[in-house]
Amino acid sequence: MIGQLKGKVDAIGESHAIIDVGGVGYEVQLSARTLRNLKLGEAVVMTIDTHVREDAIRLFGFQSEVERSWFRTLQNVQGVGSKVALGVLGVLSTQDLANAIALGNWAAVEQAPGVGKKLAQRIVAELKDKAPALSVAGLHVPVASGPGGVADVPADGLAAAEAISALTNLGYNPAQASAAVAAAMNELGADTDTAKLIRRGLKELAR
Repeated sequence: MIGQLKGKVDAIGESHAIIDVGGVGYEVQLSARTLRNLKLGEAVVMTIDTHVREDAIRLFGFQSEVERSWFRTLQNVQGVGSKVALGVLGVLSTQDLANAIALGNWAAVEQAPGVGKKLAQRIVAELKDKAPALSVAGLHVPVASGPGGVADVPADGLAAAEAISALTNLGYNPAQASAAVAAAMNELGADTDTAKLIRRGLKELAR
């Protein structure tokens, strides 16, 4: 099974890209968000989820391990297949998705292609307890690299993950901690540091 590809972008299509790895071109299905960030000829490292069927082998590519985890987890919800899961990740970043689920904001999930109101509500309801763990776990081990090969971790995502972890260590359950931090980010802004998120999160939990 292919778990990762490291190569150059050889071609970009509507829903996929061809990644040249040592002269072999791999067709990888990607979210709209990922496709928008690709450039022809650039070097990329992608986490891969391989789907093997009787009539085909399909590769789905992601910029981080947490994104792949979300892709897999979304498909545990009845009515969500690989196409819909990829569509959700094309509209919402992993942190935005975690926040939407923590806050019960199904309307944000509904913006994804192929997702109606009932399915969006089901996704939010069924994944509420899983969102915090996925959000925290993956944000510390990004796969994509920035200039010079240095790991590129969004500051807002790292601060949120650290704040959720801190609140969980204080005794709050992960779902409560995630909802509190999500509310704090909505109020204070995505670039708020960890300490402020924790303080605001504690006020939210004290209500």
